[in-house]
Formats: sequence, C-alpha cells, structure tokens
Amino acid sequence: MTPKAPGTPVASGTPVVPGTPVVPEGHGSAGERAARRAARVAELVSAMTLEEKLAQLYGLWAGASQDGAEVAPHQSEMGAPPRLEELLPTGLGQLTRPFGTAPVDPALGALSLMRTQALIAGKNRFGVPALAHEECLAGFAAWRATAYPVPLSWGASFDPGLVGEMAAAIGRDMRSVGVHQGLAPVLDVVRDARWGRVEETVGEDPYLVGVIATAYVRGLESAGVVATLKHFAGYSASRAGRNLAPVSMGVRERADVVLPPFEMAVREGGARSVMHAYTDTDGVPSAADGALLTGLLRETWGFTGTVVADYFGVEFLRTLHGVAADDADAAALALAAGVDVELPTVKTFGTPLREAVAAGRLPRETVDRALTRVLTQKAELGLLDEDWTPVPPALAGADTEGGADAVERLRGTVDLDTPANRHLTRRLAEEAVILLSNDGTLPLAGAVVSPGDPTAPASAGAPVGPAAAGPLTPGRVSPAKVALIGPQAGSPTAVLGCYAFPVHIGAQHPDLTPGIELPTLHEALAAEFPDSEIVVAEGCGVDTPDTDGIAAAVAAARGADVVVAALGDRAGLFGRGTSGEGCDAPDLALPGAQQALLDALLDCGTPVVAVLLAGRPYALGRAVDEAAAIVQTFFPGQEGTRAIAGVLSGRVEPSGRLPVSVPRLPGAQPAGYLAPALAGASSVSSIDPTPAFAFGHGLTYTSFTWSDLAVTAPRATTAGRLALSFTVRNTGHRRGTEVAQLYLHDPVASVVRPVQRLLGWARFTLEAAQEARIEMTVPADLASFTGAEGRRIVEPGALELRLATSAASGDVRLRASAELTGPVREVDHTRALHADITVTVADTAGPRG
Repeated sequence: MTPKAPGTPVASGTPVVPGTPVVPEGHGSAGERAARRAARVAELVSAMTLEEKLAQLYGLWAGASQDGAEVAPHQSEMGAPPRLEELLPTGLGQLTRPFGTAPVDPALGALSLMRTQALIAGKNRFGVPALAHEECLAGFAAWRATAYPVPLSWGASFDPGLVGEMAAAIGRDMRSVGVHQGLAPVLDVVRDARWGRVEETVGEDPYLVGVIATAYVRGLESAGVVATLKHFAGYSASRAGRNLAPVSMGVRERADVVLPPFEMAVREGGARSVMHAYTDTDGVPSAADGALLTGLLRETWGFTGTVVADYFGVEFLRTLHGVAADDADAAALALAAGVDVELPTVKTFGTPLREAVAAGRLPRETVDRALTRVLTQKAELGLLDEDWTPVPPALAGADTEGGADAVERLRGTVDLDTPANRHLTRRLAEEAVILLSNDGTLPLAGAVVSPGDPTAPASAGAPVGPAAAGPLTPGRVSPAKVALIGPQAGSPTAVLGCYAFPVHIGAQHPDLTPGIELPTLHEALAAEFPDSEIVVAEGCGVDTPDTDGIAAAVAAARGADVVVAALGDRAGLFGRGTSGEGCDAPDLALPGAQQALLDALLDCGTPVVAVLLAGRPYALGRAVDEAAAIVQTFFPGQEGTRAIAGVLSGRVEPSGRLPVSVPRLPGAQPAGYLAPALAGASSVSSIDPTPAFAFGHGLTYTSFTWSDLAVTAPRATTAGRLALSFTVRNTGHRRGTEVAQLYLHDPVASVVRPVQRLLGWARFTLEAAQEARIEMTVPADLASFTGAEGRRIVEPGALELRLATSAASGDVRLRASAELTGPVREVDHTRALHADITVTVADTAGPRG
C-alpha cells in the first residue's frame, strides 16, 4: 500500500484496508481450497480421540519467566507447565510467546520455532502443527523489533489509516518469522484513568476506540495474522480503577459504551479471535458468560472465529471468582460458555476437562464445537494443507541444516526494525504529540536539517527543516540555553509502554541491550538544537518522594532561556512501574515528587514548557495556568523523543488530540466527558470534575475559522439521514492540521443520556489561507441508544449536532438544530455505525473573494 501523503484528509468512517490477507494459497480456486480445508477439518474431528481433541484446545508456555518475574497475573501460583515432549503424542493447539518470553535473536527464534513446529507435526498422528501467538500491542513484542507508540497514542492521532499501516507492518514482521496470531488490539474503553492499563487503551470514547481498533484489526489481518480482540467485556470498568477488580456497571453502560467497539471490530474488521476478560460483571465472570460469549458474540453478531482465554483465566473461575468447585468444573463452565482455547498453557483443559467429559459433566459435542473452530482457523492459516512447511518466510531459501553452524550462519539475518518500520513509527509518534497549552513560547526555532539527518521529519519526500511545517515565526532563533529538567530527560525507556519488549521482558535482563535505538529526550533535543547549550538535571525520580535534587534543578533553570520539564511515568508490570498492567494509581497526581519539582520550576522565573511522557493523563496543578506551554505524549515509541523535539522546535506541526480528558483535580475520579449532566459541576457538591483539558482538545501553531454552516437536511425520519456542511479556513501563517469533531446532543430522551457523544471526525491539513469544505451525512441510527426496556432504539424528537474542536462546551464552533420524526424505531447489530464524512480541500490558497 502506498503510504498516505501528509495532510491527506481522514474521516472516521473511511474503510482502511492496508492489503489483502497473506495466507498460504495452496492449489486450485479459493472455493476448492475452502472445500478441501472444510473436509480436512471434518475428517480430523471424526478421527481424533478425546485426548487428541483436547490437545488442540490448549497452549504450552514452555519458556515463561524462569527467573520468577511475573508477566501474567498469578503466574507464579500456577505451577510449572508440562514438558513439550510429554504432549507431543497427542499434538498441541498453540505455542505461547516463543519470541516474547526471553530475549532471542529474531533469526534464531524463527529457526527454533521452525524446528519446534516440525517436531510437533511429526510426532502426532495427523501431522497438525501448533498455532503460534505473540503479544503485539505496541509492536511485535520481540527483541530487536520496532517499538511503536502505545494505543493511547493511536487514539491521539485520530488517524485510522496510519494505524492500519502500522498494524500491517507489525503483522508482516510476525508472519515472516512464523507467528500466526497477535494478542491485540485492546478495545477497553477508559472508564477510570487510575486503571494501570489506560496506556493499552485507545481512549475514553467508544466510537474513537472502535474506529481506531478496527483499523488495527484490518491491518494485522491483512498480513495473514489473526487479530485478537480484548478484553471481552468490561475489564476497564473495574471498581476504583483497580486491575482485575469486580465490575458493577449496568446493562445500559455495557451495551452503549463497552460493547460497541467490539461489535464494530467483529462486523467491519474481520477479527478472527476474541479474548475473554478476567473480570466479573454483576457477579458473572466473562469466562463463564454464555450469553456474552455465545449468545451475543456468535448468535447475534455472527462471529465465527475462536474465543481464547486470557492467561490463566479459566482457572480463575475457581481461584478468584469462586464459581467452580475444582479445575474440571472451571473447564466445563468455560467451554460450555464459549471459550475454545485455554491459554497460556495447559491446566484445566487437560486432565481436568477429560475427567469432566468422562463423568458426563460436559457433552462431547461441546468439545467438538470448540475443536471445529480451532481446526478451521488452522486450516485458514494453511496449517492443515498438504504442502504446509514449518519454514517461515524469513528463512525461506536459507541453509538451516546443522547445529551451531546454522546458528552462526543465521544470527543477525532477520531485521524486525527496518528503516520502513522506523519511518512509520515516527510518523505516528509525530501525529500523536498533543499541544495542550501555549502562550506563544512554542515553537522554539530549531536547526535547519538536511535529508538523512536523524532529526529530519518523517514525511517521505516532504521538505526538511522548519519549512516542513511552514515558516517559523519571523525573528525566532534557537534559545541560547535550554534547561532540560526532570526524571524523563535521560531515560531511554521513557517512550515505551509496559508491553514493549525492552520493558516487558528486557527489564528482567538488566545486562541486555534494548536491541533498538532509543534516543533520550536529551539526545533528541541536542540534535534538534545544535547551537543551543542544553543543561540537564533530574530534579527527582519518577516515583520516589525524594526532593533533594530539586534545588540544583531550579538553579539550572534560573540560568536558562527556557525550561523543558520532562515528566511522566515509568511503565512496568504488577507494581514495578507507575503505569502498566497491575500498576494502578490511587489518584491522578503526578507520581512521586514530580509536582513539587514542577511547582518549583514555575517559581524560578524562566518560561517552563512541561513535556509529559506518560501512560495516563495526570492533573498538573498550577502548570495548567502558569506553564508557558504543555506538551502531552502517551509513550510515543522509539521515535518519540525525536517527534517531541520536532514539535518543540516547530519542525513538526502539532496535530494530536486528547483521547482522554486531562483532569484538573487529581482526586475527582472516575470522570470522563461521556457522562450525563448530573456528572458535571453543581452547587450541591464540593467537587468540580470539570477537566483542565477536555477529550478531543489539541492546539496547533496556526489558527482556523469555521463558517458557512449549511444544514441541507435538518429533518429526517427515525430511519432517515440528516446532512450538513461547513467550511474550515486556515487563518494563520503556517500549515496546520485540524480535527473537526461531530458530537450529538440529545436534550430529551426516555432514559438519561450523556450530554454529548462523538459521532465522527475529519482530520485534514491546510496550508496558510487554504480552506476545506466538510460534508457530513448522519444516519438516524447514530442517535440510537439502549432504551428503558433493554432494546436499542431511535426516538423521534429534537437533536443538536455540534461541530467542535473538543468535547468542552466552549469549543463548539457551530451548532445545527435537527429533528427526527416518525415512530420509535428498534435497531440491531445491522444498524449504520458511521456518518458519511467527506473533506474537499481547495486546490489553491489565498484571500477570499
């Protein structure tokens, strides 16, 4: 696929299909191949013994965490998995994380996986290999693989096309070394930002989550890799933002907030796998919820793929939820509900499930149902074809024979961090940088760079240097002295989330190099401002209370022209970080002594530019009103510091928008824009939850005017369509990117509704004095919600369509009154999901006549 040119308009409902699935084709027509594969599946189901059938329903995690550091909840309590040799005679369904468990050279990992697959297929009666899965949340979680921005940055880009390109690249790398399934994307909607896994989500709005995640699914699947939707459903709505805590949401919140992203990804993304959530909702664990995993997912939405267990989730039915008396009971509950595969390793789906079937606690037909799904997926991947080979594309044609000789021949021959990958991650990092506030201090004047310079902008073929983003403000020069202060100034991993390999696994191997280039913010600023003196002081740690270094940091700041305060999170797992799985926060105050450091810098008299490299939004105290500028990033990946430096200098135009609200108070949680009027500020509560910066907010280095609203279809039936158009003009002096957001306000409904909710957006770039005409057609289906009787309905009545730059009331640029007429109409999963949005950019720029 040809990369999208910089500034190409992006509408939220635009299909993004980076390519066609890359799967082994075999011989004959597609129909003939499908018929042969279906026959092969039926033959295997009929011929396999019960033990052989069950073997296809579990995985093996042979290399998990030999040094005791957990990479999955309660891993240390689950006991050692069996040895591979013990399982070979009956076969094996999945191999768990052959690359993502311990550091391995990519070529040698591919060689090991190839040999393991040959062994598995050669030792069972039917020659069936295993399906290999890996994590790929922010890139293929393997040593020396590209580390892309985390999903919260995908949401900040508001660019599904670019996210789809990234996912396709990730999928190609995975498939090249023999991996078939990726455990991504996360479709959990943020309900409480204290939750440690916020960094893994796309944001707090279900439509944004659905569109961006569906683009990721399409991209991954286009490379022939099975995408896995997780966590189904409600994991992010746990009480008090605690990981793996109970969920108390009602049926309406579940139906209208939590489920729509999954529905979109199933209907439009072509996802072939779903992972159940760990949590229980109103007392029903997702792993045992047949109404969810079978009734809704399969019978209503038509999902035909596999449902896989979150790691150890089946046994949690006994150990954590208390709904199963023993492992056999847990296995029977999960399989009956619709869980097809136990991950990460054989536990309850082995001997306990065999005993449950033998005792009549579960019919054999239920086993065959899951087996058929698993084998069908293997057939789709070409694993059951007669000409299947264990040799992955990356090793095709290579000499893999021999022992140590083969290892040395192959070492270093597979590149999972190509220049094309790095270019792609940099483009996404640049689009995800959010300028929250600016008093005119930014942009700082940066150095003019030449092609090939590491500070060059990521847009291929675009001008380089400051001109790439338009002319700098006349008269600006690079600051003579920059004070770079804060715990993120010199940390190479400040840009990485908890599922990036150098953090997820590399942290357990302190002597291991990251395997990829991770320039620190100090290094990036030094390259961006070669004529400036840059002094560095840490000031404090990320999460320690020690304030001893603040005085020296303030002294450095007083002698500088500008202060860049580098603050944020350290990603980790299960308490080993301030953000990440199991790293939940008691409130949204900056971790450790960082707020004290920031306040001290604000008092020093030098302009302070606060730069956040974080996994969640934080309250910033006085800085909201007193900082010269605030730049927000969410773990922007290995090219993130260069993207930040480019925005600070003006080489890169800031174009990110907030996928989550930034709170003003650290304790007013949970809070998000998608809430009814009662959730807002009022005279009967002493807590004002109004955010400092609302969902969708983000500034640029130019200005835009919105005008000429035309409501061409202000009335429609409850089965009809509303339509409007308007003009956006760049009234500044340099290029800029606007994200025009469409919100729906329903003033009177039969149940309480959010004050407003996002229906769509258009992201487009305009040169100075250039304008665009945006047309939006809105199906009445988008006004639907779950009514008092539990059915999704569209009601007649007055509506308001709000055209805005964020969800803040003061950021509404244009309002269109509309009305739906006719009877209340019931809709289902076949309803329209998107507004039709087109952007027509004028060919030339200039004064308006």
